[in-house]
Amino acid sequence: MRIVLDRLRGGAYLAMGIAGAGMFGVFLFLTFYLQQTLGFSPIETGLAFLPMSAAIIATATTTTTRLLPRTGPKPLVSTGMALAATAMIIFAQLGVDSSYAVHILPGLVILGVGLGLIFAPAFSSGTLGVLPSDAGVASAMVSTSQQVGGSIGTALLSTLAGSAVSGYVSVREPTQAVLAQAAVHGYTTAFWWSAAIFAGGALVSGLVFRSGAIAPATAPAGEPVLAH
Repeated sequence: MRIVLDRLRGGAYLAMGIAGAGMFGVFLFLTFYLQQTLGFSPIETGLAFLPMSAAIIATATTTTTRLLPRTGPKPLVSTGMALAATAMIIFAQLGVDSSYAVHILPGLVILGVGLGLIFAPAFSSGTLGVLPSDAGVASAMVSTSQQVGGSIGTALLSTLAGSAVSGYVSVREPTQAVLAQAAVHGYTTAFWWSAAIFAGGALVSGLVFRSGAIAPATAPAGEPVLAH
């Protein structure tokens, strides 16, 4: 518990859990939208996510080397959560006839930047200052937090989306057009909830993380400090 209850590392684990909850469900529903609504093939869908991956890599690299040592994780993670919430709001505007270039690509790039601002500080903070004997626990907690958050988020968002689809169809005649609209309504409902999750993450990050750059941790004599 000494690993988890540290304010810096605890904040990093919370951030990873919240980001996982908002992120994994979105990947599921956006994949459904691209394939079932826009008619993308699996390969085209995978390629469609590449701009987001590029944005994550570029942002995380810059954040780790230039921003995190100067600002600490608080402003970076909070900003990343806010950007991710903005991306979810963009996705929540999708309709049956929306296009990838105009309605999806901007949100993917914004989401990539936001996740890069979350992941890099969280991974670094989640293992900062631990003794070598605790390094495995600290590192595992980062991945575990993300996976647990993703599992909870996927289950929650799937339930909410399914309920939205059922409610939409129940008051309308289930024609082909109505069923297509119902599916998109379910996806956008999930996106709105994801936006709320990320907005809550921005608030939590602002409250839990301390302001300012992180001072180097001091280890007991003979024990090196491990920074990931």
